[in-house]
Amino acid sequence: MRLLATLLLCMSFSVAWATEANTPKLDIGKGGECVRDTQWMRKNHMHLLKHQRDETVRKGVRDEQVSLKNCVECHASKSDNSVVAREDSFCAGCHRYEAVKIDCFECHASKRRAALAKKDEQ
Repeated sequence: MRLLATLLLCMSFSVAWATEANTPKLDIGKGGECVRDTQWMRKNHMHLLKHQRDETVRKGVRDEQVSLKNCVECHASKSDNSVVAREDSFCAGCHRYEAVKIDCFECHASKRRAALAKKDEQ
């Protein structure tokens, strides 16, 4: 019980000390108005994408507003048109910062095999 209380206390301090200064600097592409507010998207985007995947793949319902294609069109870098190509790419940079594996583009990439092979070499 003490260990749990200590862990919760440490987590609350780390959240309290987090500032914009220590967040990743990302290439946000066009950016602009998102389908939800920034804090909500940071916390819940994966649920939104999974829900949309289920609606599209299993039911045939396509909602362009919350499609992965729409996200990429908005957040792809203006320099290389990618959200995963570089350290500061929108998706890859944030997932790397949070130490979370990004697996969307194992299927959703025009150059999937080449991109995966290159990442494995690094």
